[in-house]
Amino acid sequence: MGGDRVRAEIAIIGGSGLYALDLLEGAREVTLETPYGRPPELVVGRLGGREVAFMPRHGRGHTVPPHLVNYRANLWALRELGVTRVLATTASGSMNRRMRPGELALLHQFVDFTKQRAMTFYEGGEKGVVHVDVTEPYCPELRRSLLEAAKELKLKLHPRATYACTEGPRFETAAEIRAMRRLGCDLVGMTNVPECVLARELELCYAAVAVITNFAAGISRGKLTHAEVAELMAASAGRVKALLAEAVARIPEKRSCGCGRALEGAVVKV
Repeated sequence: MGGDRVRAEIAIIGGSGLYALDLLEGAREVTLETPYGRPPELVVGRLGGREVAFMPRHGRGHTVPPHLVNYRANLWALRELGVTRVLATTASGSMNRRMRPGELALLHQFVDFTKQRAMTFYEGGEKGVVHVDVTEPYCPELRRSLLEAAKELKLKLHPRATYACTEGPRFETAAEIRAMRRLGCDLVGMTNVPECVLARELELCYAAVAVITNFAAGISRGKLTHAEVAELMAASAGRVKALLAEAVARIPEKRSCGCGRALEGAVVKV
């Protein structure tokens, strides 16, 4: 089905372990082309009376590694569908012993250690140059909806976590984790940047829930494996889906945050 026939107001981006959203009513697949290439499989349906798009960040079979995810195509496609709010999940390792495997955390800040990713839609020339503000990288309105949803469902959700984003696909060394801890990072993962930054450039509201799958290198007692990540994500899938569904129902119809005005004062004018 062509994307011009389908609209959605809210999107859910599923990270590792969340490749489908069986909660959607009347789900139909959507194929889109963007100036940046084709995004992964998109499904649109109704959830809690809202039109919701679901996108598996890595593809349904986890065929795309984190450093090769086409973040620009993904976010552009969501905007083409009419999306203005994005909820995302991300599998994360913990550097904070108070944030334990199996728990959920709401991202509040990030530190970027990526190296070779396309970080912006604005690369000069006809597109111009933009210096977008990310003092508060995640939408406060969406974060509030997620916190209220967790409280309603009696789910433990750490309200503030600083996320270190690494290039991947390898896991980090113990020395890298020690350095990140000293910088104040709580969690580490490979996907949230530039995803959240590109959402801001498109003036989309964006918030992310981390599923803590393991303790990071040097803290974990054993070898880090993706099998460990997948196993814990599978065990957490029900809670994560319930949290997302409840949060969708709590998102206000109209935006009262500043995300929709992110480009005001950000565009370089000659």
